[in-house]
Amino acid sequence: MTAIAVEAGKDARRTALILAASQAIIGSAAPIAISMGGLAGQYLLGPDKSLATAPITGFNIGVALGALPAAAIIRGMGQRGGFMTGTIVTALGGLVATAALFHGSFWLFAFGLLVIGVGGAFVQQFRFAAADNAPPQFKARAISFVLAGGIVTAVLGPQIVIFTRESFAPVMFAGSFAAILPLAAVGAIILSFLRLPAKVSGKVEVTDGDARPLVEIVTHPRFVAALFCAVGSYALMSFVMTGAPLAMVGCGLSEDDATLGISWHVMAMFAPSFFTGSLIHRFGAERIVAIGLILLIGCAIVALSGLALWQFWTSLILLGLGWNFSFIGATAMVAVSYRPSEKGKVQGFHDFVLFGSVACASLMSGMVYNAWGWTMLNWMVFPVTVLCFVALGALKLTGLRKADA
Repeated sequence: MTAIAVEAGKDARRTALILAASQAIIGSAAPIAISMGGLAGQYLLGPDKSLATAPITGFNIGVALGALPAAAIIRGMGQRGGFMTGTIVTALGGLVATAALFHGSFWLFAFGLLVIGVGGAFVQQFRFAAADNAPPQFKARAISFVLAGGIVTAVLGPQIVIFTRESFAPVMFAGSFAAILPLAAVGAIILSFLRLPAKVSGKVEVTDGDARPLVEIVTHPRFVAALFCAVGSYALMSFVMTGAPLAMVGCGLSEDDATLGISWHVMAMFAPSFFTGSLIHRFGAERIVAIGLILLIGCAIVALSGLALWQFWTSLILLGLGWNFSFIGATAMVAVSYRPSEKGKVQGFHDFVLFGSVACASLMSGMVYNAWGWTMLNWMVFPVTVLCFVALGALKLTGLRKADA
């Protein structure tokens, strides 16, 4: 290995660690929004609670709507400047959500979570930034490093909720959303240490060829299968997770039980990230995605077996593990499907489709839960995972045909 390659590896690790640290802090806004969004929605609504999860949908819509602008801002300002802009947006969303709770305005609260989601779109770009600044053999590990920052998020976000939920009593939940402002400030400070290598000269463009049209890239079988599995696993995770706090409180469990359940879930989402990248490097992304889909099925089976606290928490843990394997695997598949000159538009398109689907899933979660209950939420896992397996199988067959040709 040359000295240049060794130095590139060190720079890639440093970049991934800074992004992971910032993900750990600013990323805590997401579990705050998700764990409290539905319950705060119930608190603000009248007798009809069917739209209780609409604020969480607002959060996911914000991530979807922010995907393309975030990619453009990061491309125009550079990654450090673009990411720090995202922290300002997140802080603004926390401020709006807090004000909405003081004014008792449901729709203003939903808008506040939408703005937090737009800030979250910048955080979602962290994983791509880590991969883009890493040598090929370190890309999957770099993605895993960044997502491993979610382990701190899993503890920090829910603990903030528990200790601040009633801090502005009698206005419930306002303290939790006000806490997003200092989180955004700390995240910005961490990002200020981000040092990225200078942009490579036009020689890269010659090597990689001209950027292909977006349609050509997104219709390639590998990208289609990766996007399908990413959407399927993430939408399922959002669909079940969004309804879980409502179901737990509806079954007589406490709000703290529900919050801790989300904490265990988020921990399971990110804890395997320390080794998921190595598993992808050794066994291939497609196999890891398949393992993740099997874990999602296990989540549904446990959830359907009963309504005890351990069953809720175990199903949420399996849901998080399944998401980690399937989503990181799918992201690694996407990361090798485009050239450096194409990354901005491909990443923006990917996250727009992904979080648009996740937004629909979170909205449907509340509606399905209110109409048919927790059981139906979990039955929906089976057809979606089957379709994801079909997408992986189709990709495999396409590869076999090319090998035989």
